[in-house]
Amino acid sequence: MTERRNAADNLSKSLQGLRVLDFSTTIAGPHCTRMLADMGAEVIKVESADGETMRTRPPLRNGCSTVFGQLNAGKKSLVLDLKSPGAVEVIRRLVASADILVENFRPG
Repeated sequence: MTERRNAADNLSKSLQGLRVLDFSTTIAGPHCTRMLADMGAEVIKVESADGETMRTRPPLRNGCSTVFGQLNAGKKSLVLDLKSPGAVEVIRRLVASADILVENFRPG
């Protein structure tokens, strides 16, 4: 391998071992967590059953948003109703094991 290739591999794994919980929607948050995933972090995206709004944004390919796909590549995904007691318990366990939490909910 070349020195340049080794440097690229090291950069892409620089956050390996970190766990990120991603509650974000609409471009800024998903873009941030995509970069963390690209650098090796384990990113767990948590969505409601309706899914985040970016899932339906054009351009669409086979009914799926290409922007959503680009912003969320490399992430694990979890669907939860955050208002249900069972989901709250799951989130508490995940938060206890997470290093980073990203959210961009509306106020309130």
